[in-house]
Amino acid sequence: MSHSTPIPVADIALPLVILPSEGVPRGADERVGRPLPAVPARVWISAATITGLVALWWAASASGTVPALFLPSPQSVVARLGRIATEGFVDATLAQHLAASLFRVFAALAAALVIGVPAGLAIGLSTVGRGIFDPIVEFLRPIPPLAYLPLVIIWAGIGETAKVLVIGLAMLPPIVISTAAGARGVDRSRVNVARALGATPLQLLRFVVLPSALPSILTGTRIALGAGWSTLVAAELVAATRGVGFMIQSAANFLATDVVVAGILVIAGVAFVLELLVRFAERLLVGWAGRS
Repeated sequence: MSHSTPIPVADIALPLVILPSEGVPRGADERVGRPLPAVPARVWISAATITGLVALWWAASASGTVPALFLPSPQSVVARLGRIATEGFVDATLAQHLAASLFRVFAALAAALVIGVPAGLAIGLSTVGRGIFDPIVEFLRPIPPLAYLPLVIIWAGIGETAKVLVIGLAMLPPIVISTAAGARGVDRSRVNVARALGATPLQLLRFVVLPSALPSILTGTRIALGAGWSTLVAAELVAATRGVGFMIQSAANFLATDVVVAGILVIAGVAFVLELLVRFAERLLVGWAGRS
């Protein structure tokens, strides 16, 4: 056989190789037509639970089993909420009530962070600091914030300071305890490496301790927001003229149950939004936490 004679090869013997087209990254064709990620089962379960509760609420009010004075229908609550948003209730719209409440909560949160983070770091890093601040925190932690209310009125009067102080006292212990736990949980090898490189105590605190304790601080902030938001109604009992808690209390005095239920739904909705915001901040700032 001559060397120039080609050897016939069957087409089926050739391997089937598909090269990606020019300019298209490898794997792009695989993503075409891929179904969207499925919704987690817990989301469907939660949605079904909420739908079922609303349906039971509607059925109880529509059938007349529960009088409207005690349980207004969902549609009447939604309609009243719309009127409060546009026309207002007790000389203020819903936005004005909500702004007043949010101002008190965030002012108390800022004060609690300014006081609680240094106190928590002192408890977690210093024996002297733990001896000074730990008994104070353990004294404040089990006492309900409402117990402070008469004393706060005597000390701070009936202005905004008293309201912020009551909310701040509810927020302070979670922030202090979480910060202390985060400071005690700092990896000692990082501390030793920073000291070996000549870091000063201030640099050690700024670049090693605080970043490591930040996940715990944000967890404490989440807990503190829940505690402070739940204390809001009690704080706004003190000579308030605006606020969601004040709106609920005023509606209760006039037996306006639809306004009371609407205010409760607003408080729950805002608390849910605040929780989502803190979780987003956690993913943004400490997304590395918990990863190996």
